[in-house]
Amino acid sequence: MSSAPGSGTPAVRLGTAAGRGVLLTAVLGSGMAMLDSTVVTVALPHIGRDLDAGLGALQWIVNAYMLTLAGLILLGGALGDRYGRRKVFVVGVVWFALASLLCGVAPDARVLIAARALQGVGGALLTPGSLALIQAVFHPDDRAGAVGAWSGLGGVASAVGPFVGGWLVDGPGWRWVFLINLPLAVVCVLVALRHVPETRDPAAHGRFDVLGAALGALALAAVTYALIAAPDQGASPGVVVPAVVGVLLGVAFVYVERRRPDPMLPLGIFAVRQFSAVNAVTVFVYAAFSGFFFLSVLQLQVVAGWSALAAGTALLPTTVLMLLLSARSGRIAQRTGPRLPLTLGPLLCAVGLLLMTRVGAGAVYWRDVLPALAVLGLGMVVLVAPLTATVLASVDVSRAGLASGINNAAARAAGLIAVAALPLAAGMDPDVYRDPPAFSAAFDRAMLLCAGALVTGALLAWTTVRSPVPRTAACHPECTYHCGVSAPPLDPGDA
Repeated sequence: MSSAPGSGTPAVRLGTAAGRGVLLTAVLGSGMAMLDSTVVTVALPHIGRDLDAGLGALQWIVNAYMLTLAGLILLGGALGDRYGRRKVFVVGVVWFALASLLCGVAPDARVLIAARALQGVGGALLTPGSLALIQAVFHPDDRAGAVGAWSGLGGVASAVGPFVGGWLVDGPGWRWVFLINLPLAVVCVLVALRHVPETRDPAAHGRFDVLGAALGALALAAVTYALIAAPDQGASPGVVVPAVVGVLLGVAFVYVERRRPDPMLPLGIFAVRQFSAVNAVTVFVYAAFSGFFFLSVLQLQVVAGWSALAAGTALLPTTVLMLLLSARSGRIAQRTGPRLPLTLGPLLCAVGLLLMTRVGAGAVYWRDVLPALAVLGLGMVVLVAPLTATVLASVDVSRAGLASGINNAAARAAGLIAVAALPLAAGMDPDVYRDPPAFSAAFDRAMLLCAGALVTGALLAWTTVRSPVPRTAACHPECTYHCGVSAPPLDPGDA
């Protein structure tokens, strides 16, 4: 019997009980993190009313999670390779569940924000591990099918997440958006301990770039704090000092990463022009996506007067279109090369966001919302799968996992900054979401800014991305079923 790569354990076959257990474990773990990346925005107006929280607090409820997740996701993957992928994954699931419990019982916004930051730490441990488990333990003949099943089921979870979130918010209440993670985590841990063999990377060592991870996360945190505080405090020391500190910490991060023998972020990889170009495109497009999904659910509830369930369900077309058509888009991009889809996709998305400015008080779904989301979804179909394939194909196969992790982290960091900066740029004050006409006017300005970011991404793609057909050996086409709304899908490379 063959062995799982990087271990002495027998390779698992997909059709066996063990194979189904490994797949269930990976889907449950990644599904929890994915749901919390999408459904929490549906609950924000209710959280704000319940906890008497201003817009800045709502931004932090989203950003505290993204901050620790983006800052630690590369470190989480390295910990799994060194200490055992199952062990780190299970620790991440338990950590995520305990943080979810704290979110569910939070008495005020401050506790909820702190708990969301702890959730992000758990997410950084379990998110890279979910696909790495499949790569490491399945027989090579079954690995592509297992990745495809994981990706497809993850896409379904992404599609139904806003619907489930809206149903929970309108039913038992917003706290159940977090508490529902507890039974899922129990099942996930029990199945993992029973069915998932432990695997490690024998070449991994015990040296981790904790300093680099800390500097990167603190730099993002300081800049984010300054951007969120600026509408309320203006150019006060409480804003200027964190902004300057954030920039200095960013410079220190680059300095440390250049000089460490084993950095978390090897800056030399950015010498590959195609890799750098596609990551620049990623930053602009995912900043726009994050800003849109953060504000659109508020617009539908605050201005259009829809329920949380209706607002969450309204977003289904984007993920459904990606689930149904992304694989075909990936195959087309293999023939045409990445330049055209990476240019056309953001432009289509920009049109979709401009159409969202038609959504106001008394909006009718079929007339005002669906056309915008359909165009946005088609743009994401054209864009996401080729973007992921091009990132992975731009580097050597042995660095595919690193390239995917960097691209995923770049998208999450861009989303973090966008959620912090967009309300400031659109002229939203801390209480604007309690004033529907003022929020609607600011929302329209925000959509123009997001569309501008997408057009910038398209121009970058057209002028900097080369158009040779990407190498398919560097990525898994099955991953194109993944609905990369909050970030491109992770690919650990050849485990």
